[in-house]
Amino acid sequence: MTVETSSSAPSETAGSAAEPTPETAADAIEGSSSHDIPLSAELAKTMAENWDPAPLMPHPASPTGTPSAGAATFARNRAALSAAFGGQLVVVPAGVPKVRAYDTHYSFRAWSGFTWLTGETIEGAVLVLAPAGAGPDSGHTAVLYLREYEGPGQPGYFTNRFYGALWVGNVPTVTDTATVLGVSTRPLSELARDLQVHRGRPVLAPRGVDPSVDALLPTAELGRLHEVIDELRLVKDDWEISQLQAACDATARGFADVAAELPGVLARGGRRGERWLEGTFWRRARYEGNEVGYSSIVGAGQHATTLHWWRNDGDLAEGQLLLADMGVEVDSLFTADVTRTLPVNGAWTDTQRKLYNAVLESQEAGIAEVKAGADFLAANRAAMWVLADHLHSWGVLPVTADVSCAADPEAPGAGLHRRYTLHAVSHMLGIDVHDCAQARAELNRDGPLGAGYVLTVEPGLYFQPNDLTVPAEWRGIGIRIEDDILVTDGAPVNLSGGLPRQPDEVTAWMRDVQSRPERQP
Repeated sequence: MTVETSSSAPSETAGSAAEPTPETAADAIEGSSSHDIPLSAELAKTMAENWDPAPLMPHPASPTGTPSAGAATFARNRAALSAAFGGQLVVVPAGVPKVRAYDTHYSFRAWSGFTWLTGETIEGAVLVLAPAGAGPDSGHTAVLYLREYEGPGQPGYFTNRFYGALWVGNVPTVTDTATVLGVSTRPLSELARDLQVHRGRPVLAPRGVDPSVDALLPTAELGRLHEVIDELRLVKDDWEISQLQAACDATARGFADVAAELPGVLARGGRRGERWLEGTFWRRARYEGNEVGYSSIVGAGQHATTLHWWRNDGDLAEGQLLLADMGVEVDSLFTADVTRTLPVNGAWTDTQRKLYNAVLESQEAGIAEVKAGADFLAANRAAMWVLADHLHSWGVLPVTADVSCAADPEAPGAGLHRRYTLHAVSHMLGIDVHDCAQARAELNRDGPLGAGYVLTVEPGLYFQPNDLTVPAEWRGIGIRIEDDILVTDGAPVNLSGGLPRQPDEVTAWMRDVQSRPERQP
């Protein structure tokens, strides 16, 4: 659709759709809350005077103020998107904070496509890719619009809970951001006026990311924007791979933190040990990055058989296995996604070791299939065949692996192993933990792998506590091993391979991290 900017839309993306409706005189002040004390004229005058300029905040992508190491990647990404949509105006917002309860919000996390194009992670920002000429091959000019927070001498410096520097801290200047990220920048307050220049042009924009942008561009359409961005994101360049490696390295340190805590948790009786270990890993994620990349799964005992066990409120006990599926999201928003299964007391039982070795063999078979030109599902087929073969040899699966893994899902006996394996073994990984999900199937799940893709390989066995088809001592055991694999033209590269997987190496690593003095950052 063509650009039709709304005259009634706000000129800045203030997140107003997420803020409560004013109910008192105090609420009439922008960014205030119902429990704020009204501001007298004398106090307002006093607060506006006698301040030095607010101290400048360096941009998190480059604390020194020099161009970010990722600036060339962001420029390349914008050029690729521009080439896909020649002649069309493209507007990509970062988004606004989501309400947690009334006037409190979740920590902000920018829309992934926006950060992939800019390297910016701040709320309310908007990228505009405007056609540089009339023809479809004329390219685009890129401008990043950023909110200028209210500083000394401005009324909101003291009163605005959302954008006053006394409330939330200062932010890098618009000019500094341009230098660091290598893109032209303008104040967000000029966005509505600047869009008027493009009236009548076709415009693409994601809907529902920023209500104020939706209001400014009521006729904008999504078109193939999500799809194209996700398809362009499939191949990671060297800088993006370095970010994933950093995420995997930080995640390995977080797993070591968790393993080091296990003896203490058991010594305290194990009460709500899952929650303690979740918090232990979260501290590492916050120290070394932005956040966890997804809700951590920390399942002890039978909780490990629940694929998305997010409650993490269970106890730990001697003899259990702990399944921990966790990943650090670094400041650039690239995330790891790693799973390890550990004996909580540092020793495998014979049954646990047998089942674990089957999953490990399955994972290694899957990883071996991860190479450029191979079918995305080749890893899944290889891993599932190994697990089905073990299940059959143990007398659990009534048909052979060849029968259960038949290509025709309607063939007699096909898929019976899935009672115990439950899920496929791979998904793409990048800025999103389930990366590039909007890419066309023929370039993702149903297509070949390309050099520069990164995907997980994560087979598992899950024997439910109430499953009468397996031996009683197996019931309530869940095992998954997951690593993040880079596709190359040669051998696959395990980015998370710094964490041990062989059962004896796992327990030796546990003893090592538990024997060290108190762990330091």
